[in-house]
Amino acid sequence: MALQCGIVGLPNVGKSTLFNCLSNAKAQAANFPFCTIEPNIGVITVPDDRLTKLTELVKPQRIVPNTIEIVDIAGLVKGASKGEGLGNQFLGNIRATNAIIHVLRCFEDDNVIHVDGSVDPIRDKEIIDTELQLKDLDTVSKRIQKVEKMAKTGNDKDAKRTFEILSVVKNHLESGKSARTAPITVDDFEFIEDLSLLTVKPVLYVCNVDEASVNTGNKYVDLVKEAVKDEDAEVLIISAKIESEIAELEDYEERTMFLDDLGLKESGVAKLIRAAYRLLDLYTYFTAGVQEVRAWTITKGFTAPQAAGVIHSDFEKGFIRAEVIKYNDFVTLGSENACKDAGKLGVEGKTYVVEDGDIMHFRFNV
Repeated sequence: MALQCGIVGLPNVGKSTLFNCLSNAKAQAANFPFCTIEPNIGVITVPDDRLTKLTELVKPQRIVPNTIEIVDIAGLVKGASKGEGLGNQFLGNIRATNAIIHVLRCFEDDNVIHVDGSVDPIRDKEIIDTELQLKDLDTVSKRIQKVEKMAKTGNDKDAKRTFEILSVVKNHLESGKSARTAPITVDDFEFIEDLSLLTVKPVLYVCNVDEASVNTGNKYVDLVKEAVKDEDAEVLIISAKIESEIAELEDYEERTMFLDDLGLKESGVAKLIRAAYRLLDLYTYFTAGVQEVRAWTITKGFTAPQAAGVIHSDFEKGFIRAEVIKYNDFVTLGSENACKDAGKLGVEGKTYVVEDGDIMHFRFNV
């Protein structure tokens, strides 16, 4: 599933540094590859301890982890919504992504000049929010012009409902709020889904802090948390400087010792990748055999046939049943056969909703 998270932020907030650390992720942990599609797009492995544990038990010939795409989006300036700077390119790149990773500078350093002269993550956030909101407002206003006449003069119920929803979203955007927090239902959003509004996309806020604040945060992080408390958004604390230093260490033991000295259990990059995976509302299921142990990416809520279709469309078309073992049962008992003997292998039909961590085998007929 080629789903993308776009990294955004003002100049000199650490956005590109973090992306470069992601590009060096192979140096940070075993089986953690990265490849470049274009200069600003990377395919990055999602770290998952469950895959490691299954590999230890099954001892397969091959291991295939999950991946997501991370896009380093060009810097933004005020006026981007009107085409200033690289505005049109910037907004177009965001539109192509499924979620947004918003990097905010939460550290002071006289050697790193801020584009606006001072450290203020809330101001920085509002600059980008405003540009995205203005672009969405323009998009919504144009659609309102198209449907308003049909809604007021015709008998088209969908047009009337669309007009009502667009009006609510327009008022919300005009009040300086993003469309994702508009007072409309999930079903309502389906009426305007084709607009691909920028501020509908889920967002993860990454607070780039100094080394001393990486475990506890600081006053700037506290301000960010307070500012986004109503957005249903995760806030992640990372030090791009520390991540850069980790990326320079080639030896795995050296990296582990470095993290231990800082009181960290894992790198911020690993946390960021997992958070991005959650942001995209993704689940993982596994297939496990001596030839291959593999993690498969699905959207939360997928049924068994839909999950089978991720492997091959024929699996979904000819789906008969799914044999399912829960991850904890597999790890506790140690093998597929042991799970069968213990009655821990379930047989599920077309309506089964796959759970995160399920180990599955599909029966199908084409």
